[in-house]
Amino acid sequence: MKIRKFLVAALAAVGIAATTVGGATAAVPAPTTGSLQRYDISSTYVSGLSSGGFMANQMHVAYSDVFDGAGIFSAGPYDCAQNNLNTALYGCMDTFMARKTPAQLEQLTRDRAAAGKLDPVANLSGDKVWLFHGTNDSTVKAPVNDDLATYYRDLGSNVVYNNTSASGHAWVSPIGPNSCTSTSSPYVNNCGGDPVKDMLTHLLGSVNPASSSALTGKLVQFDQSTYTPGGSPSAISMGNEGFAYVPQSCQSGASCKLMVTLHGCYQYFGLVGNALMDKAYLNEYADTNNLIVLYPQATTMTGNPRGCWDWWGYKSADYAQKSGPQMTAVMNMAKALGAGGATTTPTPTLPAPAGLTVTGTTDTTASLSWAPVPGAVSYDVYRNGTKVNGAPVTSAGYTDSGLAAGTTYGYAVAAVDTAGTTGTRSAAVDATTTGAAAVCVTASNYAHTTAGRAHQSGGYTYANGSDQNLGLWNVFATSTIKQTSPGYWVTC
Repeated sequence: MKIRKFLVAALAAVGIAATTVGGATAAVPAPTTGSLQRYDISSTYVSGLSSGGFMANQMHVAYSDVFDGAGIFSAGPYDCAQNNLNTALYGCMDTFMARKTPAQLEQLTRDRAAAGKLDPVANLSGDKVWLFHGTNDSTVKAPVNDDLATYYRDLGSNVVYNNTSASGHAWVSPIGPNSCTSTSSPYVNNCGGDPVKDMLTHLLGSVNPASSSALTGKLVQFDQSTYTPGGSPSAISMGNEGFAYVPQSCQSGASCKLMVTLHGCYQYFGLVGNALMDKAYLNEYADTNNLIVLYPQATTMTGNPRGCWDWWGYKSADYAQKSGPQMTAVMNMAKALGAGGATTTPTPTLPAPAGLTVTGTTDTTASLSWAPVPGAVSYDVYRNGTKVNGAPVTSAGYTDSGLAAGTTYGYAVAAVDTAGTTGTRSAAVDATTTGAAAVCVTASNYAHTTAGRAHQSGGYTYANGSDQNLGLWNVFATSTIKQTSPGYWVTC
């Protein structure tokens, strides 16, 4: 319970406390319900604060074929957390616990790229990266942010690092409502300068002055389920709605740039409305610089009580790879707007299978059936957005195994034609396995090993079965794990 209590406090500090921004005084226009349209996008960038900063780095590294650079307020290097909550809290926000060195994470990046899990590392060489960390920011400690700068520089990126501002933990903007040194709601500070201009100038080149009059573009509110693996945003801790600010010039056919901006914890639209969209000072530059700004939205779920982006593995062990469900969703949105130029993804030719039904469950399995699709030679089955069948499914039914008891999973299915093109996915259905859900056990890492739940190697503790790193092997470091199948333990 100590970890969970600390997580609540720490992640509250990482993100934005609940604040309602009045529409009457908001610079950003009222949202217009619509869909993402394709524009003439010449280059694509990503930016973010804290958990959104970690996610921005993940997006840039994983999809370096698409992203040309990144602007990051207060975050650490790629996959610093190593799929471990303790490491995220004590090594990648605070520095009580050992964390991977930049050199080790650089090698991890190369290894994953070689395996096709990330775009080629060579793409990062020469990319422009702008980093910011305030001297009064103790939420993500300075050495962690320094590691991010080292990571990028070692990989050849063109890095500008502002680490002299007196800011607290926040996005810093000329219209931020908080004083510079503040680390408090709504975590958008005013330090007297214009770091947003500095960021955009480094990433884009020279920029025109920000608009000082009413914004003339439109804020599109769109359904994120269209772009979410499996069609269920809530299943991967994302909100139902996302937003994109589109200037008039881009609507009229001008060649435009795209900025994907990712909020911090406790800053998602469902909680604070348009707080970041209104005060980040991006739309003002968008209007005068042919820049579209995409604002994807995360939300809360079990294991993510503050609506953070997944940078420590609360939803998927692939969170920092191209296959990560949130990564895939955000990239789908960016590509829908025109990021990456012409797509080579085959156009789906087969319709979504109808009548997807859960026909039975056990403690460890879920059985599904659906109506056959004319022209289909096989089917792909997706659990929580990730394909689970290793071989083609040639009948209109499938049994998924290796599941945890008392757990709900979301399933969708898609037909595959003779050319190997995957059709449109079905609407998702939920299946809940029988039996009691796995019980989370909190204990010292030493106690976990003596009880047979974990083992130690090199002074660190690893969960049996999954080999997840639980942190230092001693009686002081604690972790919370659960057994999902005999002898297989994972973090809760």
